[in-house]
Amino acid sequence: MTKIKNILFIMADQLRWDYLSCYGHLHLHTPNIDRLAARGVRFDRAFVQSPVCGPSRASCYTGRTVFSHGATWNRVPLPIGELTLGDYLRPLGMRTAVVGKTHMMADTDGMARLGLNRSTEIGMIVSEPGFEPYERDDGLHPTPLLRKKGGKLAYNDWLKSKGYEGENPWNDYANAAEGPNGEVLSGWNLRNSNLPARVKEEHSETAYMTDRAMEFIDESGDTPWCLHLSYIKPHWPYMAPAPYHNMFGSQTFLPIHRDPCEKQDPNPVYGAFMQMDVSQCFSKAETRETVLPAYMGLIKQIDDHLGRLFGFLEKTGKTEETMIVFTSDHGDYLGDHWMGEKELFHDVSVRVPLIVVDPRPAADATRGSSCDALVEAIDLVPTFLEAAGAPIPDHRLEGRSIGDLLNGNKPKEWRDAVFSEIDYAFYQVRDNLGVGVNDARGYMVRTDRWKYVHFKGFPPQLFDLLNDPAEFHDLGRSDDHLAERLEMKELLFDRLIERRNRIAMSNDSVAAMRLDEDESGILIGQW
Repeated sequence: MTKIKNILFIMADQLRWDYLSCYGHLHLHTPNIDRLAARGVRFDRAFVQSPVCGPSRASCYTGRTVFSHGATWNRVPLPIGELTLGDYLRPLGMRTAVVGKTHMMADTDGMARLGLNRSTEIGMIVSEPGFEPYERDDGLHPTPLLRKKGGKLAYNDWLKSKGYEGENPWNDYANAAEGPNGEVLSGWNLRNSNLPARVKEEHSETAYMTDRAMEFIDESGDTPWCLHLSYIKPHWPYMAPAPYHNMFGSQTFLPIHRDPCEKQDPNPVYGAFMQMDVSQCFSKAETRETVLPAYMGLIKQIDDHLGRLFGFLEKTGKTEETMIVFTSDHGDYLGDHWMGEKELFHDVSVRVPLIVVDPRPAADATRGSSCDALVEAIDLVPTFLEAAGAPIPDHRLEGRSIGDLLNGNKPKEWRDAVFSEIDYAFYQVRDNLGVGVNDARGYMVRTDRWKYVHFKGFPPQLFDLLNDPAEFHDLGRSDDHLAERLEMKELLFDRLIERRNRIAMSNDSVAAMRLDEDESGILIGQW
């Protein structure tokens, strides 16, 4: 088999890299994901382009950095001119669809300018972006927001067909618990996280999305496909159905990963993020003890349903013709470094699991192995294109195929640093720091030894990963590390100017145009 027939691109939302047993968690056993790693390659140093859902996913889908594609935060549209995975694979005859979350916003202004709307096939594909929305569901449907969006949700309709009552079963059953007197306890309140969701396990979001994935695969028949199965969990609301809500007790938790020295004269931006409500809340032991059972249970549930999905692939004979990728869009602080949520650049936030199974014989030599190459989320698009037998548009894509790594070959001049960024203009932090909308930016570059974070208008952060792998001691203002900061800043500058902005003309066309000048009769500077 010279090229892959199908691609199953699985993404869990807000899943930390170290919360899987194949990555070393001693108590959270994920045997189905582990078996996936045993069939493929586990990448131990994979990083996202931004530790926020929307921009991270936009980079996964375009193969381009946030600095280039411009979708810098969750509700910032991806410009209509950006090509995504579906735009590359659909011309090859691959049905390209999503089941679950993309968190992408349509460029409605760009669509209006071109006379496009969602009622047409091309308008629908452009607005999704590039995916057939087989079951598009971003998993954030509190009742006021659902009403604002028209009140329609396929998952809610399905729940109602199963007997769940009310306007919004997503909110009142799938992401809520029940009190002792029958009252509804919202999953939005972290104090309820260790209670069982009111929905039956087989009717939960994870079970439903897995069912829909299998329906898509079955419906596609013999047509080649790329399915982006994008699980909504373990992202908040942290609410798991029984029996997953209380499988894990405090003796199974990873130790809290923080140090009092981090609070002593912190970098101003980091300090402001530590003061956010979510960080203050997760810094309390009570919050971790309540949330972690649900977070871990939701991961365990995903693993169980992936076992169901992998069994379906085996039964239908698609295992040996399908590339499978499992990853996440970012991590979760869970109280580490005195933080909640994600957003900043500690490894618990910006580093993700990445497991790739290539069924072709060329990858047999690496099955069950791990790889410590520095890999980025933007490497997925070129990897998929290469596997599908398509040319890689180097003038547009900023990632590199990891195909050689999957085959056990050492690529020429593989990167020695990874890059990530954050647009924090949307947070209260920006106002607290007195920063303008265009200036609320942070950039990370990380090598084997050093992690450097540049905040516009503020001192940088610098961590010596050799002597301080825990990232507790910020050397961003150390007099003894000026040379290292300057070197890392230069590396960051190089990365920023390497972005691809000549996207409307291929490299081959540029070379051909240069030759055309000699044959066109246009003479410049000749005597």
